[in-house]
Amino acid sequence: MALDTIASGLNGQVPADCKGFAYCVGDIALKPFKRAVPADFLNCFSLHVVGAIEVLKVVEPALKKNGGSVVLFSSVAVQQGFTNHAVVSSAKGAIEGLTRALAAELAPSKVRVNAIAPSISQSAMAAPILSKEEVAAKLAKEHPLGRVGEAEDSAALAYFLLSNDASWVTGQIIGVDGGRSAVA
Repeated sequence: MALDTIASGLNGQVPADCKGFAYCVGDIALKPFKRAVPADFLNCFSLHVVGAIEVLKVVEPALKKNGGSVVLFSSVAVQQGFTNHAVVSSAKGAIEGLTRALAAELAPSKVRVNAIAPSISQSAMAAPILSKEEVAAKLAKEHPLGRVGEAEDSAALAYFLLSNDASWVTGQIIGVDGGRSAVA
């Protein structure tokens, strides 16, 4: 779906009592920097950052009215620096900046904004990478907890961040990465 239709598709369809929003589109735009062209960066930025902004502009009034919560998605690659991740890491780095800036800007309206920074997880998006047993085993070993993530790992954190149980949490980038970003 094109970005211009994502946000316009929400017009008039955001429930007045909306209290939470998660923007979790994704792609794995991996390639060596020497092969990346400016269009790769622009397309990735458009999907991850501009898309989030467009949808946020539509849901913002309801969130401000209701004191809501926003969850965006970054990547462990922003903090760690992996080869072939220049394109996606630059967009996800912008998500981290957007998260903190919006947390500050929307806090007076009691709107919380946080981001989840997962590592590779079992998903349709990662299937081409993780379907190769030797690659999946190597990636599992790169995580201190000895496995790749599951969608439920990030979903559970998103659920918490969107709930009232996280009413004192805003402006945070929280890793869901099996310790990859913090444990040697």
